Amino acid sequence: MRTGRIGRWAFLLTTTGGCGDTLVDNVDSGENPQFAAEEIKPGLSPIQRMTRLAYNNTVHDLLGDETRPALRFPGEEEALGFNNNADALGVTELLAEHYLDAAEQLARSAVLGLPTLLGGCEPAFQGEDDCARRFIADFGRLAYRRPLAADEVDALAALYIKGREQFDFETGIRLTLAAMLQSPHFLYRVEFGTAMPGETRVVKVAPHESASRLSYLLWGTMPDAELFAAAANGGLESREDVEQQARRMLVHPRARAMVRDFHGQWLKLAKIEEIEKDPEAFPSFDPAVRPLLRAEAEAFLDSVIWEGKGDLDTLLLAPYTFLNSELADYYGIEGPSGEAFERVLLPAGRGSGFLTQGGLMAVLAKTNQTTPVLRGKFVREHLLCQTVPPPPDDIDITPPDVDPELPTRERFEAHSADPSCAGCHSLMDPVGFGFEHFDGIGRWRDDEAGAPIDARGELHNAVVNGSFDGVPELAAMLVGSPEFEACVILQWFRYAYGRAESDEDAGTLAELSVRFADSGHHIQDLIIALTQTDAFLYRRANHGAGGPL
Repeated sequence: MRTGRIGRWAFLLTTTGGCGDTLVDNVDSGENPQFAAEEIKPGLSPIQRMTRLAYNNTVHDLLGDETRPALRFPGEEEALGFNNNADALGVTELLAEHYLDAAEQLARSAVLGLPTLLGGCEPAFQGEDDCARRFIADFGRLAYRRPLAADEVDALAALYIKGREQFDFETGIRLTLAAMLQSPHFLYRVEFGTAMPGETRVVKVAPHESASRLSYLLWGTMPDAELFAAAANGGLESREDVEQQARRMLVHPRARAMVRDFHGQWLKLAKIEEIEKDPEAFPSFDPAVRPLLRAEAEAFLDSVIWEGKGDLDTLLLAPYTFLNSELADYYGIEGPSGEAFERVLLPAGRGSGFLTQGGLMAVLAKTNQTTPVLRGKFVREHLLCQTVPPPPDDIDITPPDVDPELPTRERFEAHSADPSCAGCHSLMDPVGFGFEHFDGIGRWRDDEAGAPIDARGELHNAVVNGSFDGVPELAAMLVGSPEFEACVILQWFRYAYGRAESDEDAGTLAELSVRFADSGHHIQDLIIALTQTDAFLYRRANHGAGGPL
C-alpha cells in the first residue's frame, strides 16, 4: 500500500525552534540509496547495562532464582521512549546498594545447593581449592558470558581464599559468587571486539559478545547452551551464522516476551495498568478492567506478528480485536461468552488495529475527558518520529474545563485559537480530533454534549498530508506513508541497540529499510535484519568498553 521507499536517512525529522516550523526535513518517497557495503560504519557502541527485566531473566537462568530481585531496584530512566538506552542507564549510589543486597541474597540462596553449584566437584575428595577454581572458571564463564582470563580466575580465587581462611569453604564460595554478581562484567555487556587485518577504525564483535548481543536482543537474558557452544566452536563468525541463530531464537516463546516488551514501551501498553479515571466523569470505569485492556492489546499484537500476516499494515488496519466476555461487555458489543480471549470482528468503521483499542485510547486521555493533544502528540512522536517541542515555561498547559454543553472539539478549538498556543496545537489537535469517537476510557461514542461526534481531522507537516474522517482513514494515510515505515524501523533500532541513532547509522537504517520493504514489511523479518547490520556485527575500535573493568 505504500507509494515508495525511504530516500535519505540523515535524520528523519527535525525541528528548528518552535512549533510553527516544519517538522519534516530529510524523508522523501524516492528510491533507497545504495549503501556502500565495503565501508563498515557501525555507529556508536556504548556499553550496555542490564535493565531490571534483563537482570531478573539472567539470574533466573544463571541460578534458578524465582524471586525477581530487580523489581525492588529503582526504575530505569527513559530516553527516546525506551528504558534500555545506554546513555540514560547510570548507576546511582542507591542502585549500587541494591546490587549489593541482591548479590548477597542470591549468593546465600545459591550455596544452599552447594553440590549443584560446584557441578559435581567434591571438595572432600578433589580438594577445596581445586573445586573452588573449577567453580570460578565454570560459573564465571556463564556469569560473564565468556571464558575468564587466567588473571581474572586468580583474582577471584584470592577472594575465595580470604573467605575460606577467615571463615570456611562455603563462605569463600559465597563471597566469590556475590563478587561476580556485582562485577561490571556481569552487570554490563562489556565488549572489546576482534581486530580485523588492515582495519584500525572498526573491530568485529567477538563471538561471545555476539552471543550476548543476540540473547539480550531476542530473549532479554544470557545466552543458552547452544549459543555458548556456537561462540566457542566458531559458529558465530559469519553473518549467516548469526542469522541462523537469530532465526532459531525467534521461534522460541522468549522472543514473544521481548517483542511484547518493545510494544509495551513504544505503544504505551505498559501504561495501561496505571490508568486512573475520575469516577464522576466515568462512573462505569472499574480498575479491574485494566489488565483486560492490556491483554487485548497483547493478544492482538501476538496474533498479527506470530500467527497472522505479520506485516506492518495489519497492525494499523485490522478491523478486528481480541476480547473475552467481560471486555466485550465493557465495550458494549457482542463477543465471546467465556473468559478466553477470541478474535472479534468489530462493527464497520470502529476497528483499525492497535489505534482503536481501549487501552491506548484510555492512556491517551485525561482522568476526566479525552484530549486531542495527547492523541495527536502520540501520532506525531511515536508513529512519525517527529519531535513536538515542549511549550514555553510561561504558557498554561491546563486543558480546557469540561463543559457538558460543549463537545471536546469546540472546547479545544477555542483553546488553541490563542496565538501563544496555536503553533504547537495546530500540529497535534487536528490529528487528535480524528479519535473523538473514543471516549476517555476507550469506548465508542456517537455523540457528546448532545451533538454528533465530528471526527474529521487533518495531517500536515508530514510526507503524506491530507484530511481524514476517523481513525481508519488516518491509519490508511499512515500505512501509505514512507515516514511511518521509517519511524517503525527507527523505533526498533533504538530498542534493539539500546541507543540513539547517529549520522554514521544512515547506512544501517537504509539497509534495514531495503530488507523490510523486500520482506513485505514483515515484522519478524525486520527483527532478523537487525542482527545483520554493521551496527550489530561491528563496533568502533576502542570505543564503549572503556578499557579493562
